[in-house]
Amino acid sequence: MRIAFHTPLNLFDDGGVSGDRRMARQLVGSLESLGHVVEPVKAGRGYLRDSSSASLAHLEAEAAGLRENLLANWRSGTAPPPDLWFTYHNYYRAPDLLGPEIAAALDIPYVTAEASDAARRAHDEWAPHTAIVRRGLDAADLHFHFTDRDRQGLELWRREGIALEPLPPFVAFGKEPPRHIDHDGAPRLITIAMMREGTKQNSYLTLARILDRIRDDDWSLSIIGDGRKRSEIEQAFAGFSPGRIAWLGLLDRERALAELATHDVFVWPGVREAYGLVYLEAQAAGLPVVAFDSGGVSATVRAGETALLAPEGDEPAFAAQLSALLRDGKRRAAMGTAARRFVLTERTMARAAQRLAEGIAIACRNRDLKRSIAAGGPAS
Repeated sequence: MRIAFHTPLNLFDDGGVSGDRRMARQLVGSLESLGHVVEPVKAGRGYLRDSSSASLAHLEAEAAGLRENLLANWRSGTAPPPDLWFTYHNYYRAPDLLGPEIAAALDIPYVTAEASDAARRAHDEWAPHTAIVRRGLDAADLHFHFTDRDRQGLELWRREGIALEPLPPFVAFGKEPPRHIDHDGAPRLITIAMMREGTKQNSYLTLARILDRIRDDDWSLSIIGDGRKRSEIEQAFAGFSPGRIAWLGLLDRERALAELATHDVFVWPGVREAYGLVYLEAQAAGLPVVAFDSGGVSATVRAGETALLAPEGDEPAFAAQLSALLRDGKRRAAMGTAARRFVLTERTMARAAQRLAEGIAIACRNRDLKRSIAAGGPAS
């Protein structure tokens, strides 16, 4: 099949560093591994920084022009049309203004991954944007959901002709990731995250408070990341003794994976985290995870087997679980072994491709069903 692949939130090939962009590339790679021809849609970034009607109108006008040009090229034979439209990560701040209309015009299956509905935004200043997202959700043939939280938000649209299918977060490696390296001395903690405002900064500040609760335990922490809020985040850790916190800055992926393997526990609160590919990478290196059971974090681990998850916001419980793990080397080793096995057998591109293939087949059947109904045929 020829698949048009659309990413409203971030440009597919802008070179930016984010889990969203990496997942987009992984999805394309998985689809291509099935033999599909995947063509990323060349559209401007559709992220809305504010809810103003002017911003939305500008975005809608740009999308309308692009839709007309794309359809004209396909209908004239200038370019081959897609057989399926696939939109990744659309929500109220980045609605899909292309896929539903183009899929309807070409009468092709419309599929989404990580689409979400924000019910609380349906009655505030983002209501018009939410309405657009919901029209798109209602037009799809299938929605892939990465987390159970997303599934719950999409249940309203599950019916004959619209399927919901799980696609658990997965991670691709060019080669087998390095394995955990045993060492003498105190347990070594590590975390990886960009230093920007919002959820990332909140998690850093939370981690500093949690570690302060166990400052008498034997541990060190390495931090990989950089960003606009680095000075504020460094200040939050300033109370620890010199040398206890290592600031490694922004590392490329290969160097970050190598650092993971030299540590013992991956610790990141993940406050309201969508899911976090870094949890999968840490486990692949053989590290157990300690985090909050927040957002979509639980979709990336096996709680109790590869990770310890504290109730969201319960910093004393988080600290107690981390402290117990620091004192139990055998448990750390067992969890790390299970973590590596979990990721390298169950969260691979090959497993994702299998789920994508099954879902796309369902989407095509659903589109056929809708055609039959539109032509006056039976509903099933």
